[in-house]
Amino acid sequence: MARRQKIWITRAQPGADVTAERVRAMGHDAVVAPLLEVRLLPEATVDLRGVVALAFTSANGVRAFADKSGERALTAFAVGAATALAARKAGFKSVLSANGDVLALAEGIAARRNELRGVVLHPGAFDLAGDLVGALEKHRVEARRLTLYETVPIETDDAAAEVLCRSDAVLLHSARAAEALARVLKRHPAPQMRALGLSRAVLQPLGRIATGGKLYPPFPLEAALLNLIDRRS
Repeated sequence: MARRQKIWITRAQPGADVTAERVRAMGHDAVVAPLLEVRLLPEATVDLRGVVALAFTSANGVRAFADKSGERALTAFAVGAATALAARKAGFKSVLSANGDVLALAEGIAARRNELRGVVLHPGAFDLAGDLVGALEKHRVEARRLTLYETVPIETDDAAAEVLCRSDAVLLHSARAAEALARVLKRHPAPQMRALGLSRAVLQPLGRIATGGKLYPPFPLEAALLNLIDRRS
């Protein structure tokens, strides 16, 4: 059997608790200590004039849109399984998942561009990990962004950081979380702790910071990320 490990969950809530449940189901100890917090922008408004579909690159984007608008009839394109699940839970009936990254999502939407006689709206964060609108425009799909929330770092005090950095591995779902982790590790080196990221791009902010290894899965899916926990290399 695989060795029981202590796994640090860094993603923002409520996703952190969902990930922790999955980690515990694998027989590991999950420590929920987010490095980011999602803050909705109260002044943001939803304008759906000319919009024929929605494109979501995160479950947080789905939740932020659902908080602002009751619209559920539009087709919701999702970057991956977790985002698609969030869209279905929010009440969307027509949900299509790219099961990939932002570029895969853009290609999936572009494959249906003849059906899209209008604007594809991308509700998301102030700082986005990828340029979905730009990618769609290259495919000649009309698109626009809608900023509904921001992710801000959560300060980790020295005592908590000292304990967290003794984890066997840390899970990173975004480059923003990796940036926050890099700041923590500069104060509290953890050369034995493995950094497991959702993609190569997610791990880039760690740069030359020493860890027990930096691994990312072949596909940017959480299930694939969690499979890395029991990998020996």
